[in-house]
Amino acid sequence: MTPLPTTPASDVLVIGWGLAGLVSAAEALAAGRRVTLIDQEPRQNLGGQAWWSFGGLFLVDSPEQRRMGIRDSLDLARQDWFGNAGFDRDEDAWPRRWAEAYLEFAAGEKRAWLRERGVGFFPVVGWAERGGSGAIGPGNSVPRFHITWGTGPGILAPFIAAIERAEADGRATILPRHRVSDLIIESGAVVGARGVVLADTHAPRGVPTSREQVADFEVKADAVIVASGGIGGDHDLVRAFWPDRLGTPPTRMLTGVPAYVDGSMQAVSRAAGADLINTDRMWHYVEGIQNWDPVWPGHGIRILPGPSSLWLDATGTRLPVPLYPGFDTLGTLAHLRRTGHDHSWFVTSLKIIEKEFALSGSEQNPDLTGRDVRLLLKSRLAKGPTGPVQSFLDEGPDFVVERDLDSLLAGMRAMPGGDVLDVARVRDEVVARDREIDNEFTKDAQIAMLRSMRGYRGDRLIRTAPPHRLQDPAAGPMVAVKLHVLTRKSLGGIHTDLDGRALDASGQSIPGLFAAGEASGFGGGGGGMHGYRALEGTFLGGCLFSGRQAGRAASR
Repeated sequence: MTPLPTTPASDVLVIGWGLAGLVSAAEALAAGRRVTLIDQEPRQNLGGQAWWSFGGLFLVDSPEQRRMGIRDSLDLARQDWFGNAGFDRDEDAWPRRWAEAYLEFAAGEKRAWLRERGVGFFPVVGWAERGGSGAIGPGNSVPRFHITWGTGPGILAPFIAAIERAEADGRATILPRHRVSDLIIESGAVVGARGVVLADTHAPRGVPTSREQVADFEVKADAVIVASGGIGGDHDLVRAFWPDRLGTPPTRMLTGVPAYVDGSMQAVSRAAGADLINTDRMWHYVEGIQNWDPVWPGHGIRILPGPSSLWLDATGTRLPVPLYPGFDTLGTLAHLRRTGHDHSWFVTSLKIIEKEFALSGSEQNPDLTGRDVRLLLKSRLAKGPTGPVQSFLDEGPDFVVERDLDSLLAGMRAMPGGDVLDVARVRDEVVARDREIDNEFTKDAQIAMLRSMRGYRGDRLIRTAPPHRLQDPAAGPMVAVKLHVLTRKSLGGIHTDLDGRALDASGQSIPGLFAAGEASGFGGGGGGMHGYRALEGTFLGGCLFSGRQAGRAASR
């Protein structure tokens, strides 16, 4: 390989150009520092994993909430967060402090800080992770999921613009295709990074790229921020860290992030002395479907479900209370991983799909991503599924669409893995559920909950279908969806203090080394501010907050 001249020294070197890295760089630039931003991918991937996101943000007592009649408070959010997180380890001291600081940010300046940068929000607040186990158990007591107008690209836009302006002014250097192999340590301090330059490529965003090495590089800086993301693109790493409390790892999983989310900087950071904690804490979805038009290998899309679909395991047994669609992600994952099968089923109706099925991802929501009001009104309020959802109904390999229950069951049995389905059990579950719907009283907790949820204006308007029988011809056709585990997020990572300074195994800060974003516990910091579970909308917001903290501290 050809050695490259050493890049001129910067004040701050940021490794990884996802949301946390971009925010770190923007904050350092705002403080007057010179910044070098490097990433192993080509320039067309600027923005990283956040570009593909739905753009949900966790806010507390926002104007959007108040307009929707939602009464929220910092105390209620704290109750939900800590009831959800379940902190129980000695190493959770800094994650607890990060959680407290982030809650104050989400209830305080977060919204105004984003609005100053031109970020706006869809007026209807979503209710993700609804819980259902009790007031101090998992879940959000009230709707807090604020969708960014412009989705993931809309959140990224102001930070990309700030860095590109600085690049044009000569204050920022952006180096694509730079893969770090080592952090440079001199006199006990981290002073830069070295590695290899990969061959250039014009591959579209998200498509796996070559690892052909063409040169060596070295970049020096007064401070180094690791913002390189998590491990969701590497199934071997996911399985290696998979905890016993979640059952056995799936033999087959879908991948919810591009292949470059490979955890490569974890070993590099550890070699420089950084302590990695809570690596067994992770967040994977159970509503994954195979992308009929994939970008990366094993590309899966998550259904963001409303509460009405009937959820069955692979054998046709209904999931227990309160494991309903959209209620408790990790509780459902742990339950399903103990069934001995890698898939489960939604049994639903087209009427429910029209109202309740959204798909995670910027590319699956062209109305919100494109800020197209006319398309939004047509797709969200008019009759019929959104265009992307209809495409999955037509082309998706996990969908069975039939006019009657017997035909639906035959189609489910014909799917790969369908041979374990107890058809008689599914028929009993559907018939019993429909019988309960016909009565204004019910002992079925899911039916009682969905009737209650329609009391929230946002659910009634765009999220929860009027209760009806699954076999009602007027609501048809019937639809079954085969669901898979979808890899997504790391909840543990590099141990940091509230300034994002990386800590060693003794708890001492490593001079010159900082971490932010998923590298330090997805979207947050400290090595896991979410604890065991997340409340949704907290990941991108945590990237914003931890990136801001690290960028400011590295600039002092």
